[in-house]
Amino acid sequence: MSTPPPQEQPHRARKPYAIAPRRVSFDWRETPLLWIPDEPTATHVINVLHLLLPAGERWFVKVFKEALPLVRDGQLHTEVKGFMGQEATHSVQHSYVLDHLAHQGLDTSPYTRHVDFLFDYLLGDQPPLGVPVPQREWLRFRLSLIAAIEQFTAVLGNWVLAADGLDRAQPDPVMLDLLRWHGAEEVEHRAVAFDMYQHTGGPDPARYARRILGMAVTAPVLLYLWSRGATYLLRHDPQLATRSRYSLRQHHRAIRKGLLPTWRELGTAIPRYLRRSYHPSQEGSLRRAVTYLASSPAARAAADSADSADSAGRAALS
Repeated sequence: MSTPPPQEQPHRARKPYAIAPRRVSFDWRETPLLWIPDEPTATHVINVLHLLLPAGERWFVKVFKEALPLVRDGQLHTEVKGFMGQEATHSVQHSYVLDHLAHQGLDTSPYTRHVDFLFDYLLGDQPPLGVPVPQREWLRFRLSLIAAIEQFTAVLGNWVLAADGLDRAQPDPVMLDLLRWHGAEEVEHRAVAFDMYQHTGGPDPARYARRILGMAVTAPVLLYLWSRGATYLLRHDPQLATRSRYSLRQHHRAIRKGLLPTWRELGTAIPRYLRRSYHPSQEGSLRRAVTYLASSPAARAAADSADSADSAGRAALS
């Protein structure tokens, strides 16, 4: 009998929850470029995830690896390691989607070069342009950015798990499974980046002020990157009859169909995050995430593969 999913609990009362990477794989050979039929705007607005996440999640892992020696809490240390494993897997799987897009004639490298520059140089190990910021403070600032980004990924993860509009649109099942597997893991580890920042961010009031700064930087930059990414994909999709432009009108049309999250769902995540009493364990539904992971074709195949490897290892030792 499977273990029931954990109950939602306030952070200080919640029981430890095991966060571990799932070694999933996806077969993209039958996935069309327009994976939501007749919906180029919704398809490519969501496809911006593939442009941002390979470099972004590699950066998450790099920054957390730098900060890990500062963690003095055993449970948090374990959760951070699990978070790093999940994010590394996300990065790899989304990079495979970029390869698939390139194979279908949509080269994303002119855009992703800018994303790489952002994470590798502007947010790299050292402050850019020789800005005189102490190393510890630069690390804390980058951790505050990750915590703010993870606020949005938790909201998006919870949205995609409940997005009936996507099911009604009959999208490619492999892409939908990728998005929902990833979304479920974002909900699983929704609190880890926040807890990591709180643990290593130094004393208040500077820690809280930096949390506000992290969101003040993150929200507009994400909006800019997303609009530019959607514009790039629509303009360069070789299968569209005419080179399209990203438009708010088409975006709102996709929202009405339930193919994209509403602006309200995204926007209200910001004031929630800025409350002093806020904790991401209040965000989304862990029960829904765990339920999906128990049925996800990719996650189930990964679990079966891991069980087979364990069985083979035990047999070899017997």
